[in-house]
Amino acid sequence: MGSNSRRDFIKKGSALGLIAAATGAAGIAANQSEKPTGEKMKVLTTDGKVIEVDKPSSNCEIEPCAPPKGEEARKGIPGRSFVMVIDLAKCKNARKCIEGCQKGHDLLPDQEYMKVHLMKDNPEAEPYWFPKNCFHCDNPPCVKVCPVGATFKRTDNIVLVDADACIGCKFCVSACPYSARIFNWTDKESYASNDPNYSPETGTPGQHGTVSKCDFCPDRSREGKLPYCAMSCPMGAIYFGDKNEDAVYNGEETLRFTQLIKDRIGYRYLEELGTKPNVYYLPATDRMFPYERGFSSLSEEQKEVMEKSIESK
Repeated sequence: MGSNSRRDFIKKGSALGLIAAATGAAGIAANQSEKPTGEKMKVLTTDGKVIEVDKPSSNCEIEPCAPPKGEEARKGIPGRSFVMVIDLAKCKNARKCIEGCQKGHDLLPDQEYMKVHLMKDNPEAEPYWFPKNCFHCDNPPCVKVCPVGATFKRTDNIVLVDADACIGCKFCVSACPYSARIFNWTDKESYASNDPNYSPETGTPGQHGTVSKCDFCPDRSREGKLPYCAMSCPMGAIYFGDKNEDAVYNGEETLRFTQLIKDRIGYRYLEELGTKPNVYYLPATDRMFPYERGFSSLSEEQKEVMEKSIESK
């Protein structure tokens, strides 16, 4: 394609719409077509073909990227339906997803929004590594029990916590069947209570006496970027995208969400609870690595604890 025809093609969303939606910023990418980075990227077109186009850069002047505040932060990004897919066959417990999340959200070393467990389906099966974060459920128990509305569900599938509204009752911690929330026992110096610029979308650390958790990094989605965990995974095990555009992306490849779940028999953890999670797992079949390799990133003490506490699915 010529430069002009490709530019028109991108603006119409036929190609970049899928990959941009996979990072939650279709509108941004379409408007950025005039500002190529010089880098190339492969994208999936609507008719299933893989083509190479200019990689867009963030452009906050055309499409505002500043996280919204107050009631606006509760509405969600229009037209988006975010989803995450984790390929268990690729995970080797490198723990880079945890490190990336902690750094991006300014968490303390003992605070983990993303946790990696060692799972075993039955006594005869081999263990496998199982990353677990907040599942951003469509039927979230945490939202129902919050007495002050600090925890809320948005139209783009994301469940967030308003730190300024949270009273630290821990009802949501008890209600979450996935143990996805943490309680902040100490203050972070970088946190300012009642900051007029505060937004529940940002990675601002929680104030002492409040609850926080994985937020799917919506502030990054507004800039056309992957969540910290997906961006940091060296194996490309974490895909993130948009159900509405039927596309997920791991930084290297773009796949159709529905086809991926169908072909790889994707499932949702503890489906029987009726929470309707928006995190899907691809079974750990034909694993790229033996599970023992995952112990190399752990201390001897951590390894011993992990081996003794293998979780049963």
